Amino acid sequence: MISLSKLFRSQPDPREARRPLWDAVVATARAPHWYAQGTVPDTLDGRFDMISLVMALVLHRIDDDPAQGIAGVQLTELFVNDMDGQMRQIGFGDMVVGKQVGRMMSALGGRLGVYRAVDGSDELRAALVRNLWRGNEPGKAGLAHVVAEVAALRAALAATPVVDLVVADHLGGAPR
Repeated sequence: MISLSKLFRSQPDPREARRPLWDAVVATARAPHWYAQGTVPDTLDGRFDMISLVMALVLHRIDDDPAQGIAGVQLTELFVNDMDGQMRQIGFGDMVVGKQVGRMMSALGGRLGVYRAVDGSDELRAALVRNLWRGNEPGKAGLAHVVAEVAALRAALAATPVVDLVVADHLGGAPR
């Protein structure tokens, strides 16, 4: 017979092991330099686009170590849960949230593909303009800042062993 204490004992959510990494993704994406020097719009869409960019770079790095694949899945689940919660907090109803989360996952999937482009390439620049500025050409200085920071973030991630990344609470440095 199962005791009541065992029946109601909650098991820790294994995704919570990735919470520090998720928090670091969000903190990195919310660093003021993206919006000030990079001129990324500081709007709901702009913030989502920055989180998607940083998330894609982190997931690319996790993909480099197939043994850590579950960490990428768990991180993505935290992304979904957070986006769901954010939409509910600003007043989206149940009927809308599911569709919006589906769109966000589709957007993240597309960004996972295009953000594999080589640093500094025309392909990467075009993807950044299309996604971060919604196709509106940013100033040269803003685009140059974002391109340089993406390369720096990718280099910091590449220098970090994946096993260390998935248990760490930083992405190669403190947000500026």
